[in-house]
Amino acid sequence: MAAGSWAQQQLSTGFYSASCPGAQAAVRSAVESAIGKETRIGASILQLFFHDCFVQGCDGSLLLDDTAGFQGEKTAAPNNGSVRGFEVVDDAKAAVERICPGVVSCADVLALAARDSVVLKMWCRLAFARPAGPSWEVKLGRRDSTTASFAGANANMPAATSGLRELTDLFANQGLSQKDMVALSGSHTLGQARCVNFDIDSGFAGTHRSSCSSNSVSGDGNSLAPLDLQTPLVFENNYYKNLVDRKGLLHSDQELFNGGVTDQQVRSYVDNQSVFFADFLAGMIKLGDISPLTGTNGQIRKNCRRIN
Repeated sequence: MAAGSWAQQQLSTGFYSASCPGAQAAVRSAVESAIGKETRIGASILQLFFHDCFVQGCDGSLLLDDTAGFQGEKTAAPNNGSVRGFEVVDDAKAAVERICPGVVSCADVLALAARDSVVLKMWCRLAFARPAGPSWEVKLGRRDSTTASFAGANANMPAATSGLRELTDLFANQGLSQKDMVALSGSHTLGQARCVNFDIDSGFAGTHRSSCSSNSVSGDGNSLAPLDLQTPLVFENNYYKNLVDRKGLLHSDQELFNGGVTDQQVRSYVDNQSVFFADFLAGMIKLGDISPLTGTNGQIRKNCRRIN
């Protein structure tokens, strides 16, 4: 059996059922509090999980701060000034540490926070009524890395300019299929992007030009605008509807519906949101399985920003 397959088998949804039964509730409370203060932070936490897992696997390496003798992943081009939400992970980890010191890894806290961000954003417009959106049992048991890869962060992440073949290859490098790639791209229904990265149909440009202006402090291309103008705070399938209408904001988004082999999958998500939810759920589970550290590998960090 391959080492990666064995590591994945060591993850389990009940990993902390005896050692820290309150861990999931503590993380959920921290995420809910953060979203209550800033609605877009849920999208940021989900992005943080993606960017962590695509470099060295889901090991919390992205959470490490740079030091005088250590260059981590936070200042790599795809992360610097873009990836955020670290303080939410810090708060969730602190909450877990108060009830179970030294038991739950930062990598697992982040995995739980990503799941909770999706669930909470699905029902946030219902004023925190009971969730009805995509949820999944998160497999747990990851340990934290004592290393990070600046070079890997620069090389492994899809860019706003990526074409369909490059996107497919980058996801395949992580053991994720093209189907997973299209489904997981639906996380952009919550996200925002820098206006400088927008590559949109000329007939649609005016709408987002005004959106960028209203969201800009400096008036430059670093201002942000939502990738889904209709419902930027709710997790649903409008992202795919926009692609079919030629209203994808990023080149890499519109490539999913551009006369290629993924067009039919996009249409299926437009026609049936439940199909999208099911495929997104399956993709998130596979994402969380990428090269976890388990057993005696790595450590359980006390502080997610530095090794013990």
